[in-house]
Amino acid sequence: MEFRQNTVVKEGKASILFPSANEVFYNPVQEFNRDLTCAVITEFARDLLVQRGVKVVVPGEKERVVVSLSEEAEQTDGQKDQADGQTDEPALTATVGEKCERGLRVLEGLAASGLRSVRFALEVPGLQSVTANDFSTKAAALISRNARYNGVDHLLQASCQDASMLMYEKRGKKERYDVIDLDPYGSPATFLDAAVQAVADGGLLCITCTDMAVMAGNSGETCYSKYGSVSIKAKYCHEMALRIILHSLDQRAAVYQRYIHPLLSVSVDFYIRVFVRVFTGQATVKNSASKQALIYNCVGCGSFHLQRMGRRTSNGKNSTVHCNTPPLLQFRSALLHAGHRVSLSHACKNAIKTDAPPAVIWDVMRCWEKSNPVKREKLSQTSPAFKILSTEPSLDACFSVRDDANPQSRKRHLTRFQENPQAFWGPKARAKAGGGISTDLQDKRKKFQNKRKTPITDSSQLKNFPCKKFRQVG
Repeated sequence: MEFRQNTVVKEGKASILFPSANEVFYNPVQEFNRDLTCAVITEFARDLLVQRGVKVVVPGEKERVVVSLSEEAEQTDGQKDQADGQTDEPALTATVGEKCERGLRVLEGLAASGLRSVRFALEVPGLQSVTANDFSTKAAALISRNARYNGVDHLLQASCQDASMLMYEKRGKKERYDVIDLDPYGSPATFLDAAVQAVADGGLLCITCTDMAVMAGNSGETCYSKYGSVSIKAKYCHEMALRIILHSLDQRAAVYQRYIHPLLSVSVDFYIRVFVRVFTGQATVKNSASKQALIYNCVGCGSFHLQRMGRRTSNGKNSTVHCNTPPLLQFRSALLHAGHRVSLSHACKNAIKTDAPPAVIWDVMRCWEKSNPVKREKLSQTSPAFKILSTEPSLDACFSVRDDANPQSRKRHLTRFQENPQAFWGPKARAKAGGGISTDLQDKRKKFQNKRKTPITDSSQLKNFPCKKFRQVG
C-alpha cells in the first residue's frame, strides 16, 4: 500500500512516516506515556533477563539509579556488594537493536502507526521480538513501512488482527508474551480478559485508560458495566480511577487463578496508566478480597470511610465464642420461644434457616454461654469472642425443648439427602491432557475395599463410611 505524501515525525530515537491524510491515529500529547513505558520495560528486562543469564546493557548509562521491580525487600549496600561478589557474571549481554534469543517477547495490541513499537526496538535492550498489531490494514501496512524505515524489521513484525483474538490465541504457557502494552482510544475494558491470560507468568501488563469522564464520576453506571466499580465525583477521583482499573485487572486475573502486583500507577493529563506484573498462584488469589473495599463518601464535607471486603486471618476455622455448641433442638426451641420461625436446611444437616435477626441469634448464644461458660482469662481483649460475650443479652432465652422444634420428617428419620450408591460417588477425576482418565480415584477405591476386606455392594454399607460426604444423613 502506497501513501501519496508523507510527514516525518521524530520522537525519541524513532522517525515515523505518516500519511498527510488523517488515516492513522497519532497523539503527540502521549509522548510522556511512551517515554515512561520504554523506561519501565528497560528496568523490567534488566530484572527478568538476569534470571535467564543475560545482562542488559543500556547505552549511555554511567551510574544506574537502582530500581527494583521484584517483590523482594530492598537490600542494604553491604548486602548488595556481598551478593554481587557471590553471583557469577551473566554469560550473555543484550544491547539495544540486537535480537536476544532469551529476551522479551513484546506485544503492542493497538499499535496504529507503530511508533511505540519502533521506539521499543530502538531504545529497549534485551528484546527477542516485538509484535505491533492493529485491526486496520492501512495501519498494519504503515507499521511494516516504519519498521523498514528505522531498520528494525529484524525485531518488529506487523500484525493485522483483532487484538483480543490475537491474545486469546497466545494463552498457551509457551506462547505467552513477556510484555503486553494496551493503549486504546477510550476504554481498555474489552481487552483485559484476554490480556491477563496472554501475559507470561511474572510478565508485565501496561494499560492506558483515556475514558476519564467515566472513571472520574461523570457516569457511575457506565463505569460499573465496564470495570465492576461505581466511580464517584470527589477530589480524589483520579486516585480512585487508578484503583478502579487495578481492581478490574485483579478481578479478571483471579478467574484464571492469577493475581497482579502493581509496579507503577500514574494519572497524567487526560489519562491514567498502570504497570502491573501478573503471577499465577491459587493460594494468593484467595486473598484477593482482603485487597478490596467499599468507599462511603459524604457529598457535603467530602469525608470518606473505607469498608474492607475481607481480612486475611490465620484462625478463621475457630467455633467464634469458643463455647460448647448447643444441641440443635434446644437452639431451635430457643428461637421458637422468642417468637421467630425456624426450619432445617436441605444444604447441611446441622444448618437452620430463620427469620430471627443476627442480634437475636447472638443473644441466644450469650444466654447459652452463661450456663456453659468459657474461660474468660484465655480470651484476648481484642478477640471477637471477648467483645461479644462482654455485652449483656437483651433477651432471656429459654432452651426447654418444644415439640414443634423437631419436625415430623426428622422424627420419622426420613432421608433428607440422596444416598450415595457407592464409594467415591460424584464427579470423577478430570481427563488427562494427552487423553484418558486418571486412575487415582480407582486406586483409592480399591485401597479402601482391600482395607475393609469386603467389597462395597450396596448403599447400606455406607452408613459407617469414614468420609462425611458419603454417610447417610437422617
